[in-house]
Amino acid sequence: MMFNFSGTRPKNLGVNNGKLMACPGTPNCVNSQSSDNQSKIDPLPMMAISDLKKIIESMERTTIIEATENYLYAEFQTPLMGFVDDVEFYCDTDEKVIHVRSASRLGKSDLGLNRKRVEEIRAKLLSQK
Repeated sequence: MMFNFSGTRPKNLGVNNGKLMACPGTPNCVNSQSSDNQSKIDPLPMMAISDLKKIIESMERTTIIEATENYLYAEFQTPLMGFVDDVEFYCDTDEKVIHVRSASRLGKSDLGLNRKRVEEIRAKLLSQK
């Protein structure tokens, strides 16, 4: 990797009153709990965080930062420039889904990468069922 634009790990991530942090209004963030069209994405089907963790660990340039029974936080690094995306998963037992938030740390555009990654994870989850 030629460059490293990792930025600083956010300190305000996590679940707060059953919600992941809202997207900042830039096109480089998706959130299944969002109501605006730009950042809205469907939640993932309900499954064990441990199963989700295996899928995340099988993906390239990924570091799991935190994993509990109902929350997973991972960093994904882009291949060329080394940009870091913060990706969170919250197992919502009331709604029977896994909420997801994926956001670039730096910049404004991600060329749809965060949305594409969540859909790739969704496809991997569904292929295991």
